[in-house]
Amino acid sequence: MSTHPTHNEHHDPEGSKIGMWLFIFTELFLFGGLFLVYAGFRNKYSAEFHHAAEELNAFIGTMNTVVLLVSSMTVAMSVTAIQKGNSKKAIGLLILTVLAALIFMVNKYFEWSHKFEFNLYPGSDVVKGLDHGEILFYGLYYMMTGLHALHVLIGLVLLIIVIVRLKSGRITKDHYSLHENSGLYWHLVDLIWIFLFPLLYLIT
Repeated sequence: MSTHPTHNEHHDPEGSKIGMWLFIFTELFLFGGLFLVYAGFRNKYSAEFHHAAEELNAFIGTMNTVVLLVSSMTVAMSVTAIQKGNSKKAIGLLILTVLAALIFMVNKYFEWSHKFEFNLYPGSDVVKGLDHGEILFYGLYYMMTGLHALHVLIGLVLLIIVIVRLKSGRITKDHYSLHENSGLYWHLVDLIWIFLFPLLYLIT
């Protein structure tokens, strides 16, 4: 009689997926609240928000949008690959997703560095001397993009864990909940940015 240990003995794929969807909804409420706060202040201080938003680099924002859209496609393709039992292809696609996430973070680093170089960050002497509306803009800009960047880093860690487990054979076509849920989380990261990008960079 086989005594093969089953790490999926208590595995509940449907339960874990429901749990992930509940988590995603709470995150959407969080960012939705921030979006509403931003929209309210933008309506009140439209001229100041417009002036402050001109300091943002729309080109980098556009690049990051394309990068995340591509990464959303590769992570979805990787889930399809493991469902078909092709772990090698799934790993390759996840590596592309991780590279996309790193490109996003590098772009964000350079964007923030440029702002810090000109002392355009909350609490700096330059920002303290701006109008109240512009101070609010920079506060919300760093809060929302910083929180999103944190989610990108968390997603990056999850994707790397999935790659490691794929390589070790712990994730298979019969046991891929972590892979699928990590993909859902990554789609959340992309979705949040799809709203952040026009809100901050385009609607000025």
